[in-house]
Amino acid sequence: MARLAKHLERSLGEVFSDFGLNGGEFDVLATLRRSGPPYQLSPTALFNSMMVSSGTMTHRIDGLEKAELVERIPDPCDRRGTLIHLTDKGFSLIEKAVEAHVANGQQILSVLEKTEREALAELLRELLVSLED
Repeated sequence: MARLAKHLERSLGEVFSDFGLNGGEFDVLATLRRSGPPYQLSPTALFNSMMVSSGTMTHRIDGLEKAELVERIPDPCDRRGTLIHLTDKGFSLIEKAVEAHVANGQQILSVLEKTEREALAELLRELLVSLED
């Protein structure tokens, strides 16, 4: 499993780097995208959903903000808080990156028949559930 994970990590890294991103940055942008319009979350919601430290999240947000992919905006519901908002540039980039990510996954799994892919998905789901309990 470690060998497979290494190959998958390398493949994902190549896809993300085509868009000037690393895996952590991709995760932040994809999480904001999944949140739906207006594509914004609090920093706390972001780091809780990704199981990283607040310091790691701050570092990721700083880099994405510098690249103009996200912006910090005041939270209209909490004058002390801020929200991380996906910019138009960030939305456009993550749309393309997700499309490439999905295509990469399909290409990797293309060596398996449909029934094998379905069986693999079920087995991996069972394993994940057992590890997360």
